[in-house]
Amino acid sequence: QPEWYFLFAYAILRSIPNKLGGVIALVMSIAILFLMPLLHTNETQGLQFYPLNQILFWYMVIMILLLTWIGARPVEAPYIITGQILTILYFSYYIINPLIIKLWDNMLNS
Repeated sequence: QPEWYFLFAYAILRSIPNKLGGVIALVMSIAILFLMPLLHTNETQGLQFYPLNQILFWYMVIMILLLTWIGARPVEAPYIITGQILTILYFSYYIINPLIIKLWDNMLNS
């Protein structure tokens, strides 16, 4: 079991049954945190003008906290499926968030 600040990534690693897929997901879960500031192309810099993304931000905070908790739990029946669901939700945030930003920018500019 790793240190507490890597437990969310450890939960993602454990939730994927394929070893290679789990390692790729582990690396992507950490690499995406470093890539997000570089991919930030919003017209405004803050989230104060994006109310849906404010909600999504807190959704992401809750996902990371729950994944951290799941990473500290033993590999047993209820924790495995919970980790898999949370892993899907974790990566779906990075797909949904930019789409909602683009949608919101289009609504504000039209």
